[in-house]
Amino acid sequence: MLIIDDLTVRIAGRTLIEDASARIPDGARVGLVGRNGTGKSTLFNVITGEHPAEQGHVEIPPRWRSGRLAQEAPNGPESLIEVVLNAPSERTSLIKEAETASDPHRIAEIQTRLADIGAHAAPARAAAILAGLGFSAADQARPCAEFSGGWRMRVALAATLFSEPDLLLLDEPTNYLDLEGTLWLQEHLARYPATLIVISHDRDLLDHSVDQILALEAKKLTLWRGGYSDFEKQRRERQLLDQKLAKKQEAQRKHLQAFVDRFRAKATKARQAQSRLKMLARMEPIVSLVSEDVRPIAIPAPEKLLSPPIVATDGVSVGYDGRAVLSGLSLRIDNDDRIALLGSNGNGKSTLVKLIAGRLAPMQGTVTRAANLKVGYFAQHQLDELDPRDSAYDHLRRLMPEQPEARVRARVGSIGFSGEAADTKVANLSGGEKARLLMGLATFAAPHLVILDEPTNHLDIDSRGALIEAINDYPGAVILVSHDRYLLEACADRLWLVSGGKVAPFDGDLDDYRRLVLSGSAEKPATKSAVQTDRAEARRAAADRRAELAPLRKRVQQAEATIAKLTRQLAELDTTLADGSLFAREPARAAALSKTRADTVKAIETAEEDWLAASSALETA
Repeated sequence: MLIIDDLTVRIAGRTLIEDASARIPDGARVGLVGRNGTGKSTLFNVITGEHPAEQGHVEIPPRWRSGRLAQEAPNGPESLIEVVLNAPSERTSLIKEAETASDPHRIAEIQTRLADIGAHAAPARAAAILAGLGFSAADQARPCAEFSGGWRMRVALAATLFSEPDLLLLDEPTNYLDLEGTLWLQEHLARYPATLIVISHDRDLLDHSVDQILALEAKKLTLWRGGYSDFEKQRRERQLLDQKLAKKQEAQRKHLQAFVDRFRAKATKARQAQSRLKMLARMEPIVSLVSEDVRPIAIPAPEKLLSPPIVATDGVSVGYDGRAVLSGLSLRIDNDDRIALLGSNGNGKSTLVKLIAGRLAPMQGTVTRAANLKVGYFAQHQLDELDPRDSAYDHLRRLMPEQPEARVRARVGSIGFSGEAADTKVANLSGGEKARLLMGLATFAAPHLVILDEPTNHLDIDSRGALIEAINDYPGAVILVSHDRYLLEACADRLWLVSGGKVAPFDGDLDDYRRLVLSGSAEKPATKSAVQTDRAEARRAAADRRAELAPLRKRVQQAEATIAKLTRQLAELDTTLADGSLFAREPARAAALSKTRADTVKAIETAEEDWLAASSALETA
């Protein structure tokens, strides 16, 4: 059992974890969750001994081997299969010891143990892990140094999984994976034979692969049974209970305090008053699990939708340096499309989105775009294009050179950077904050088509939920590339499979695709599912739904704008009427302003009622 007892951890004077305790039983598969910056990775550092605890301790059984995904990707002349086979493990240490052992009894023990742990099957197991993470048989024989950093991080993950430590610690293992690799990893972790703790913001992984959730909230650790959906349900129930208890406790506090205030000075009641003061002091406040609301994400709606199709390709081939990556593309994108691109990395998904975005010219065939089409393109590699010396305000100011300061500040606040955050240098922003800024810049011009290439990296679960709301509220077309299945299921109406140099509609849903991936046939052309969903009908229904909700959203926005305008007018009136001499100097004007103020207050009340009714109708819908 892993024991975390009364743990307090500080970094640079900031307390991340305080008096936290947890008991994780042998063989548990645990998802460690919490907002970005709460200290999840720091807790891993404490468990592995890389960071000292201020107080308390972590106890790990003495015979346990701990394993953690390396921070740096392997890079050398060894083949991928050799890198994985040489990972620290019981097999590796026994083979190394066998090379120098001279005692016949110890040699016999080593050979027996190697047979017991199936050492002879290690190459096949290593190859299966690499294959699951997207490496072909030919790739596995290539030197590690030939691969990019992201692919080498997959090799590091494969080596960590192959070593099968008694305590496996994984920190965001899906960040370098595509959807296919993520689906394989979910299945692998769900069968992991020892204790596992994984930090992840992937809801699908946390529902499928773990059986307990360890939540780091308010500097405390709480262990919950079940996957993430179970955790959310239990937490909501706990929040409601805490709110009721807090309300009851507050009423009791007021009652006791009222008695003390009333009778403290009376000699006959002084002892009772002191007794109630002690009761007040002993009353522990109810700690609510309710956390701060996540900042919303907004994708500006285009001023006017264009005549469909907004993009159409006819017999297009596209690639690099005269070599076609994709060919025979005859595709169509309409205003209301929500398209998810499927297919393992290297098959051409990024090439396709660059073609659609107009960043890559076709080698042959024609691409037709609607007149005045605006495309917003978000890709993770663009994070490196942000100027680390500038702030969010600086980046927006360059796009709004003629606008007044107040309008620029308002626009910066609308993408999640208000107050001091607007002037924080990019170099000091977290990964999630950089992603928010990049999203705001990519969609600044209110595009008709938004392309999101792995938008969830660096976003915590609540921010991913905000992104889902933003996509579903946006009236234009969206193309998604993501390893987050929950995001795809919540937002996509159509699936396109990019495989074998072709792009074709996938006839089925993500459950069908998951079965294809896990059966090892994801690269085959998609066939009709036995339980095929009518994708066209689902697409039309989703479009009708967005159209149905649009008037309600517009009504809410108009009410908000009216309230803001009237509130400013009321403040100006109050400032003018605060001058007491006005009534003596200009009594008629003062009376007129007083009447205008009363009318403004009434108008605000009416607008607030309209906003409340529209918001309630929208929420119900």
